[in-house]
Amino acid sequence: MNIETPRLMIRAFLPADAAALHEIFGDAEAMEYCEPPYSMEQTEEFLNDFCIERSGGLAVTLRDGGRLIGYLLFNETEDGVYELGFFFNRAFWRQGFAYEASRAVLNYAFDGLHAHKVFAETCDAQRAAPLLDKLGMRLEGVQRSHTTDNHGNWLDMFLYGMLPEDRGE
Repeated sequence: MNIETPRLMIRAFLPADAAALHEIFGDAEAMEYCEPPYSMEQTEEFLNDFCIERSGGLAVTLRDGGRLIGYLLFNETEDGVYELGFFFNRAFWRQGFAYEASRAVLNYAFDGLHAHKVFAETCDAQRAAPLLDKLGMRLEGVQRSHTTDNHGNWLDMFLYGMLPEDRGE
């Protein structure tokens, strides 16, 4: 699968993506609301097992130059239901890349795969939740004090979903 946007190419991961993916997964700030930063070995294992073998993630690269700048979780969890998530290299935050890539994958999910639903969950109320709102996903619930960040602080888990009729296009 290749999805193009004005600035991005979204494609399947390759073994050669390990170092660029580790720039994201090895970054404590990028991983703040997920897991502790990965070692290079953990990144390679995740890349091979989940991204490549199970096709659970998509590489987000710049169209100009091909640099890998992001990871999109895009995984069918049951027939017609897909989970969406995103992690980007911090050098590319606040430039609209996560929105652009996620919007393109949502369009692909509904128009190309005829998805019944796309869902996302986050405990990042400052960055991820507003982006999910901007994408038109609906807040479906909050699991209060449900998970911890990498410092042991309890956080709410925000559950978002989108059905075809929610797209507003």
